[in-house]
Amino acid sequence: MNLPNKLTLLRVILVPVFMVFAAFGRIGTADYNPTAQLVAGIVFAVASFTDFLDGYLARKNNLVTDFGKFMDPLADKMLTTAAFIYMVVDGLCHPVVLAIIMFREFAVAGVRMIAAESGTVIAANMWGKVKTVLQMLTIIYYYIVPFFMGSTDIMAFGLITQVLCWLVAAVTVLSGGIYLWQNRSCFMQAK
Repeated sequence: MNLPNKLTLLRVILVPVFMVFAAFGRIGTADYNPTAQLVAGIVFAVASFTDFLDGYLARKNNLVTDFGKFMDPLADKMLTTAAFIYMVVDGLCHPVVLAIIMFREFAVAGVRMIAAESGTVIAANMWGKVKTVLQMLTIIYYYIVPFFMGSTDIMAFGLITQVLCWLVAAVTVLSGGIYLWQNRSCFMQAK
């Protein structure tokens, strides 16, 4: 197993670690644990960095594998979906945002499966990358910033979090729409 694949596997392993700390963070409740919330944010940030690093190393050193093509996007989806689920449970991200994210991911995965049947590999487009970066920044903001703010900053934090979540939803719709439009020929071939 090459280094990029090991980094992808590390990201998969970090998902349940992140989930444990996110579950104990519980921002906005009487059981709020700022340290657990911060650790969840740090684990997420480390896992997100491995996403960048494994892709960079795989392309630079020509180490792209089928395992990486399959597991890298799956690991990303597991990590970001878990983070947004906890944000919804905490009440600071609307469930519609999560539904939009999930719908886009299922739609893109479906198109990729159809394309794979004909031997076509569909690369991520620029808007997909923008969506991913915005999701990661929103999640890192949500899990790390509360540790450093005072009790008077909580309303501003909640408002900023909600704005970021809706911005993520808008970019997710845009990137998904562009992706489906650019790859509409896959639907024509699937008859």
